[in-house]
Amino acid sequence: MAAGDDSVKDFAPKGKKSSSKDDQRRKNMPPGSLMKAVIRSGVDSTKPAEGDQVIVHCTVRTVDGVIVESSRAENGGKGIPIRYVLGKSNMLIGLVEGIPTMQRGEVAMFKLKSEVHYGEADCPVTAPDGFPKQDELQFEIELLDFFKARVINDDLGIVKKITDEGQGWETPRDLYEVKSWITAKSGDGRVILSRTKEPLFFIFGKAQVPKGLEMGMGTMTRGEKAIIYVNRPYLSQSTLIPSIEDYDEVQFEVELIHFIQVRDMLGDGRLIKRRIVDGRGEFPMDCPIHDSLLRVHYKGMLHNDEKTVFYDTRIDNDGQPLEFSSGEGLVPEGLEMCVRLMLPGEIALVTCPPDYAYDKFARPVFRPSSVPRGAYVQWEIELLGFEMPKDWTGLTFQNIMDEAEKIKNTGNRLFKEGKFDLAKAKYEKVLREYNHVNPQDDEEGKIFLNSRNSLQLNVAACYQKMGEHRKSIDACNKVLEGSPAHAKALYRRGTAYMLAGDFEEARSDFKRMMTVDKSSEPDATAALLKLKQKEQEAEKKAKRQFKGLFDKKPGEISEVGKDSTTDDSPAESGNLDADVGGAAVDEGSYGEGGDPSADRPGLLSRFWPSGRRFFSGVGLAKCSIL
Repeated sequence: MAAGDDSVKDFAPKGKKSSSKDDQRRKNMPPGSLMKAVIRSGVDSTKPAEGDQVIVHCTVRTVDGVIVESSRAENGGKGIPIRYVLGKSNMLIGLVEGIPTMQRGEVAMFKLKSEVHYGEADCPVTAPDGFPKQDELQFEIELLDFFKARVINDDLGIVKKITDEGQGWETPRDLYEVKSWITAKSGDGRVILSRTKEPLFFIFGKAQVPKGLEMGMGTMTRGEKAIIYVNRPYLSQSTLIPSIEDYDEVQFEVELIHFIQVRDMLGDGRLIKRRIVDGRGEFPMDCPIHDSLLRVHYKGMLHNDEKTVFYDTRIDNDGQPLEFSSGEGLVPEGLEMCVRLMLPGEIALVTCPPDYAYDKFARPVFRPSSVPRGAYVQWEIELLGFEMPKDWTGLTFQNIMDEAEKIKNTGNRLFKEGKFDLAKAKYEKVLREYNHVNPQDDEEGKIFLNSRNSLQLNVAACYQKMGEHRKSIDACNKVLEGSPAHAKALYRRGTAYMLAGDFEEARSDFKRMMTVDKSSEPDATAALLKLKQKEQEAEKKAKRQFKGLFDKKPGEISEVGKDSTTDDSPAESGNLDADVGGAAVDEGSYGEGGDPSADRPGLLSRFWPSGRRFFSGVGLAKCSIL
């Protein structure tokens, strides 16, 4: 053979190169089974490494020079170069070892014995029909190019080469509106799509471009340029690019000019946020995700053909923006959810369903009378800026307590408005901050402990109202761990136990109240009477459930847990601690429990309280008795 380099390299088995799937195959290579001769030297000194995509032409000949197969058109092939990702693609072990020794532009002849091509015992590549896999063969390889590859999917059907890095880290996703330059050519270089006069505009997730192209662009940032190699399985039909599904491979050259963030906030297509003007900063790090003081201009419109405007801060608020604190239920939920994901200076158009707009919004001062019930609305919102909550670092103990009291009072208001989840978030926010507060003397320690206990009990009250009685018990336990004689915590935990059907635990807490605090005896006595009433109700219900259970003949099955009657007892009221402004209890009272109609126990729970938790834990709402 003619060679530009007279040297011939003998590839013997080498030591372990890296921890890869090909290591054992390398060890099994017989000495002298792979030989290399350079026909044409490369253009630079760099060589491909694991993780690189290599693009090669390959012609296989017998030792007599007869062509067995080739990727080159002049040798009977399709003219499409072969692409491998080193360390990921299934390859002949001779090429796994040989190609990394080549330079870009180099042409080399590799002589491979059968043990290092298709004749290998565990070869992961299937030989073509009629291929002489037991013969010694010559592989002429031209290394056209190689580069660090971004593998998009596991089967290597989509691979990306970045030619120019983009800005930021946000990438397009479903519903985003994308503007980009796109050209395409087949693997053998034929032009499929030329550069258009204007950039292409399409919506992600709408099958407007081939699936593989969209998956590759989903990894690109704004301003990035890349070549995306897509194999046939991912060349789906699309509306913007002509039919290309018959090609074996298409190379898309893409420049991602811009994209508009469009978010389906609820995942069901009802609450949609569309960014009209980009804001300042990086999403989402510079968004007011945490509770903040927000300043916005907004225009509210009915989502009808006329786009009837019902409120505009620039007109109806004397040109002044709306200022509100997030996390306090001061604006409709859909508006606040979207503003939290905006950047300062951003303008967004929000389409909102009635249940996240004004139908469930109880604050009349912010509810326009011109918005009918059941109305979808649109808000055009501009986030002017926001202020993060005050940092408590460096504040005096008294200032910290004052700030905590403000947040707690907000939580109390939300509780009385029935927004228990928001109220709980406020109390828990202060409790998290308290992890970094260190009282300096006994007096400060007493104030701090009382405040923390009060917040934990308020969290417990929220959980009771939300029907999560076990979590309410856990919150009370945090108080009782440090203050075992805390009568109010015993009362609230006893109430939670009662609502959860654990009557013996509840009775123990109510009796203990009277022991630790004589002044609580009236409240404890009333609670015990209520507990007795609940037990009687549970017993009656259980009798109805078990009625006729043992009247069945042998072999018949009776079901337990069905009750044709309903419990119409009214829900009981529940109060927070006495420090809730406007509450109808004084400092010495303990308030009432939450909703007793939720999660009522059966007869089994009376005699084995933990049994109810067991059956619930394994997913059995009822049992069958033979």
